[in-house]
Amino acid sequence: MKVVFFGTPDFAVESLDAINRSSHQVVAVVTVSDKPAGRGQKMISSAVKEYAMAHQLPLMQPEKLRDPMFLGALEALRADCFVVVAFRMLPEVVWNLPPKGTFNLHASLLPRYRGAAPINWAIINGESETGVTTFMLNHKIDEGQVLMQERTPIAADETAGSLHDRLSMMGRELVVRTLDGLQDGTLVPYPQVGDSCAAPKIFKDDTKIPFGRLSAKEVERMVRGLSPYPAATMSLVNPQGTEVPFKVFKCMATEEKCTGDETLKTDGKRWLKIAANDCFIEVLELQMAGKKKNNIEDFLRGNSLSGWKLMI
Repeated sequence: MKVVFFGTPDFAVESLDAINRSSHQVVAVVTVSDKPAGRGQKMISSAVKEYAMAHQLPLMQPEKLRDPMFLGALEALRADCFVVVAFRMLPEVVWNLPPKGTFNLHASLLPRYRGAAPINWAIINGESETGVTTFMLNHKIDEGQVLMQERTPIAADETAGSLHDRLSMMGRELVVRTLDGLQDGTLVPYPQVGDSCAAPKIFKDDTKIPFGRLSAKEVERMVRGLSPYPAATMSLVNPQGTEVPFKVFKCMATEEKCTGDETLKTDGKRWLKIAANDCFIEVLELQMAGKKKNNIEDFLRGNSLSGWKLMI
C-alpha cells in the first residue's frame, strides 16, 4: 500500500524504518517544523525528519494541518493509508482522507494510559504489564477502535528509557503487520474494552519528588518512570542556606524505617539516604545542577554533603 507517515520523535523512527523496509511504499513523511533550541537558538530538526532526509523520502512540514495547500498535496498523493506515531492530533479532514483510514501506534494497552506519556505513567503507577496498540483515529484522543495489540511485562528494574526502546521495537513490527492486515482485509477493528487511565504530559513541576507523601517504593518507581528523561528532581539545602537542585536517575527503596526528623544522611563515601514517608531510599545516581551525572560514590568523592538537608 501507499502510506503517508506522520511522526516526530525517535520513538517514531523505528516504525518509519520498518514501513520503509517493507513491501509498502512511503509516499510522504509529515513532521513538525524545525525549531530553535539551546543557548544559540540553533534550528533543530525532528528525528523523523532526519531519517526522511537520510533515506530521500518526500517530506512535508506544515505549520497548520488544515492549510488548503497541505491538504491538496496530501490528496494528490493518493495514499491508501496514513500511519501516525507520536504526532499531534489530526483533524478529521486529514485522518478521513485515505480509503483504508488512518491508524495510530500507541505505547500502551489501550484503553489503559490514554495520553501523551503512557510509558512514564505505567512505571510510576507500578503496572506489571504494558504493550503497544494500533487503533483507528476518530474524534477523541486515543479512543478509536483497536486493530492489533502486543503485550510485554514490565521488569522490576525497568526505566522509562529501557521501556521506551523495547516498545519502539515492538511497535515497528506491529505497524507493518497492521498495514498487511488492512491491505488483505483480515483485520476487523473492535471497540476498546476495560478501564482507562490518564497519562498526561509530564511538566517540570511533575518531576519534583514529594518525599513526604510517597513511600520509599513509590519514590523508587517515580525515579525509574522519569529516567533518563525528564528525570525526577529534588532540592537540597547546603550549610549556607542555598537551595541546590538535583536530578535523580537511579535509587533503591530500603526497609530502613524513618525515625525522628532526619531527612538526609550519608557516610560521605559510599551512600546517601533520603527519607520517604515510611522508609529511606538510597540514591544511586544523580546530577547536581551545572555538573555531570555521577554514580553516588563518584559524586561523594568530589562533594561533601555534611550539614546538607532535604528541602521539603
